[in-house]
Amino acid sequence: MAGPRPGGVTLVAVLAWISGALQVLTGILILLAGEGGATVAWVAIVIGVITIIVSLGLFRGNNAARIIVAIIFVLNLISAIFTMFLYPAQLWSALIAAALALIGLVLLFSQRANEFFRG
Repeated sequence: MAGPRPGGVTLVAVLAWISGALQVLTGILILLAGEGGATVAWVAIVIGVITIIVSLGLFRGNNAARIIVAIIFVLNLISAIFTMFLYPAQLWSALIAAALALIGLVLLFSQRANEFFRG
């Protein structure tokens, strides 16, 4: 970890945490709706919990956490797309989760973030 943490990295860590929380919420809402799709719901919950845990490593400048969060953000995008089409009632939470994942990926690999994680 080189120097102080860039604001973008802090923002990504916060966005990762929020994204994880939204994944968990989406999974819970799908389960509560009783519309079937328990597998999709549990996958969303597991991805969300992992995202929350790993996002804490971003605050410390852990490059492994950055890689894991990037992978999870891609999985969040896939999950959000499935949710949008399979559970239209969850459209807004899926759209927000997808937007947060995209913003997180852009900020996670900015020049300043790359320098921070390389150091």
